Amino acid sequence: MSLPALFVAALPAEPDRSVLTYYDDATGERTELTVRQLSGWAARTAGLLHDGCGLGVGDRAAVSLPPHWLTAGVLLGAWAAGVTVSYRPWSAAGLEHSPPQPFDVGVVSAARLDSWLDSPPPARHRFVVGAQRPRPGYHDFVATARRFSDSLPSYAPLSWTDAATPDGTTYRQWGALAAEVAAQIGLRAGDRLLVDGASFEQPVHWLLAPLAAGASVVVCAHLDRARLDARILADGITHTLL
Repeated sequence: MSLPALFVAALPAEPDRSVLTYYDDATGERTELTVRQLSGWAARTAGLLHDGCGLGVGDRAAVSLPPHWLTAGVLLGAWAAGVTVSYRPWSAAGLEHSPPQPFDVGVVSAARLDSWLDSPPPARHRFVVGAQRPRPGYHDFVATARRFSDSLPSYAPLSWTDAATPDGTTYRQWGALAAEVAAQIGLRAGDRLLVDGASFEQPVHWLLAPLAAGASVVVCAHLDRARLDARILADGITHTLL
């Protein structure tokens, strides 16, 4: 099953079901997204890329964002628009090398913008997340995306053999990998997975595998292990990746 098919399959049945909860134990943030809300951010991203930037199937995006509820919307929206995504790990080790080049759009966190300014990926459109005043050449991603509809437009159908990432990995291959990871974890429909975002940065773990299984996910940044048992109980966690 392709990534777009995985995403769409997770949406219609229970639009008000919680699908992704995000905690940042360093700041106290807790954000919970329903299927409808996550779909809305994916739709805004797709609209921004497709209608605002004129991108579509085969165009390339570089994304350097941490595991986060907004990152989920960015990735799913880019794939829904047919844009291939190079997602760079959030850790310092993963940022030793600049993203592959060239790109049609780049989306980076304000906290990691300096690493891009040293050797910025050439991109026609550049967006930053979390900057109060974006630097010249960058636009505020959230403010710009809010201008677009939260209903996913109809685009030209994607083929399962289309590339989802710039290395040529197809939607079918990523979908199969997501299903395999979900099976390895033991996820089933209705399960709730807690993920330490610092230890499992790749979206196949904290986003695609839960979607493939019909499960929901709790993504934790700066996880406070002293709160772990209480959180597992309070959030109805059935599986963990720590």
